Amino acid sequence: MSPPHPQESVMQLSLLPLALALAFAAGTTHAQSTAPAEMPASAQSTSPADAHSTAPNDAQIASIVVTANQVDIDAGKLAASKAHSKEVKSFAKQMVRDHTSVNKAATALVKRLKVTPENNDTSKSLKKAGQDNIAPLKTLKGTAFDRAYVAHEVSYHQTVIDALDKTLLPSAQNADLKALLEKSRPTFIQHLDHAKQLETSLGKSGS
Repeated sequence: MSPPHPQESVMQLSLLPLALALAFAAGTTHAQSTAPAEMPASAQSTSPADAHSTAPNDAQIASIVVTANQVDIDAGKLAASKAHSKEVKSFAKQMVRDHTSVNKAATALVKRLKVTPENNDTSKSLKKAGQDNIAPLKTLKGTAFDRAYVAHEVSYHQTVIDALDKTLLPSAQNADLKALLEKSRPTFIQHLDHAKQLETSLGKSGS
């Protein structure tokens, strides 16, 4: 196997901010769930604010959902115009379509519930990570772009699924919000599987 192209290495590094932002969200519930068993009762009772701060509330979850979807919409729009492979271009258009649909549903739900999405550290990190990921993608062309974009999609959807399972679903209090997250999860899994298939295909077809 030939060593990775320098541009591909740069792109792999650029995936870290997005992965870390979502991993932060995914890890908060795990830390919260293990703390009560390890801490004495007296210590638990003295830090309720700390325990509360680790799990996002519904307004914060709504912001995370909208931001996470927008990150992939932006990447998909770029890939739809720049992708070399028709399969990657088609996948990118599907990402724009599907994630826009989820965002429309989320926006309609929060409007109906009269909940204003609350910006938070995770949603801010996601927005910045999305911008940081777009920048190197814009410098790539042809197969190099396709591989970098698809690698982004694999990393993105895996971390989103982890965040859904470990934090967003367990933390959601509103039944309708939880139902929306549960309904969206199979779509993310389908996207991840599709991205992995494209990644394998591009690896076989390229040098």
